[in-house]
Amino acid sequence: MNKYLKQLVELSEIDKEIDSFAPKIEDISKNLKDTQSKIDKFQKEINTCNDEISDIKKEQVQNDLHIKQFKERIDELSKKSASVKTAKEANALQIEEDILKEQLEVANEEIEKLDRLLKSKEKIKEELLSNKQKEEENLKDISVDVEARMKELEKQRSLVFDKKSKLVEQINHKVLGFYEKIRKWAKNTAVVPVKKQACYGCFMRIYDKTYLAVIKGSEIVTCPHCGRILYKEIEKENNKEKIAESAN
Repeated sequence: MNKYLKQLVELSEIDKEIDSFAPKIEDISKNLKDTQSKIDKFQKEINTCNDEISDIKKEQVQNDLHIKQFKERIDELSKKSASVKTAKEANALQIEEDILKEQLEVANEEIEKLDRLLKSKEKIKEELLSNKQKEEENLKDISVDVEARMKELEKQRSLVFDKKSKLVEQINHKVLGFYEKIRKWAKNTAVVPVKKQACYGCFMRIYDKTYLAVIKGSEIVTCPHCGRILYKEIEKENNKEKIAESAN
């Protein structure tokens, strides 16, 4: 195999290894992000609960004020009824007092309803705070684990980058530039093997002349269909043939 082609095949494998770290990092930090997301969700629900509790308390204050006003008005009517002179006036006062008593009864029922609702919301808030605290404690443990795993992963990635740097120094600049140009759009399929006379980048069958040039491996050959750099996995092919012969 051509020296430059061999280097590009090796470089392609190293780039694949480097790119494989991104999903690994994402996977390691996923649990951390999920736990933080749970904490944020609990906090959002706690904030909503606080707003609802505040609204209920405001309603209670307003309702207490109405009850006070109803009682004061009923007392006034009681005093006033003692000095009425006609049955018509007494009847009017009685009707007004009855209405006020009904409103007072409704207001008292509303107070009980608000008290029950307040207790319910405070209980929900208490549970949310407890769940949030558990997740925060869990987050601390996860953070320690993630930090340790990330350090190990970073160490591994650093070694791969060092390997790439040493290889890049040995590659011809024009050849490297050619590879990088293809890699911009082909990503980790810039250099692909040819199997069964097909490019394993676009999976199109390549022409006999191109295929022979790939097998020969004396120069860098690109796929006539997609433009990816092609190479023949001779050692793997030979191993398969040997295995097949042994089986026969």
